[in-house]
Amino acid sequence: MAKNKIQPLDQEKIVSFYTDYVLTNGKKPHSVYEFSKNNGFEESDFYTFFASFEALEENFFSNMFHYTKELVVNSPDYAVYNASQKLSCFYFTFFEVATANRSFVTHLLTQETFPLKNLTQLKQLRKDFLDYIKTVLDTPYKIENQKITTIQNRVVHEGAWLQFLSILKYWIDDSSPNFEKTDVFIEKSVKASFDVVYNVPVESILDFGKFLWKEKFGSFNSNK
Repeated sequence: MAKNKIQPLDQEKIVSFYTDYVLTNGKKPHSVYEFSKNNGFEESDFYTFFASFEALEENFFSNMFHYTKELVVNSPDYAVYNASQKLSCFYFTFFEVATANRSFVTHLLTQETFPLKNLTQLKQLRKDFLDYIKTVLDTPYKIENQKITTIQNRVVHEGAWLQFLSILKYWIDDSSPNFEKTDVFIEKSVKASFDVVYNVPVESILDFGKFLWKEKFGSFNSNK
């Protein structure tokens, strides 16, 4: 029987308890039973909201997405943005939200040795992101062939997901003040990707390449 039962209990409280435990102890709780007892509620109450700690983590990222989407879609200028602006707006806002939860997010995404694309915590986020991106990105080339159009869409949408993962990885590793280099990465990455997909690859591709080169090898040329 859990002591000092907390009323009312909701999903947000459980996530708050879990976040506090993980960041304080550097690991997830040993069991749902122990976690529930230590926070004053029944184990069965936990299962009202989540099937497991893994499900809680997956839901955390999905909620981050939906909160971000609500913010950007309801912003006054979003409706008149073009696709590039909408995507940039989403990225900038998502990583502002992520930064507010940086310690927890980075812990969850760096505790395993698997690449980001293989992390189960991002499974629902990926579905949410792909559903959203379908409303933002159009088919690059209008061809009267449904099969080709479907393939085009799949390539564009999956490419956007890989772009999102690359930004996420960059943000995790970013050590610049206020993560300002991540903002630059987003700006140049989005512009370059739109030039690749929708236009002839021009200056933005070279500009993005120069930025990546400077980030990787700039220390060797700091005196030049």
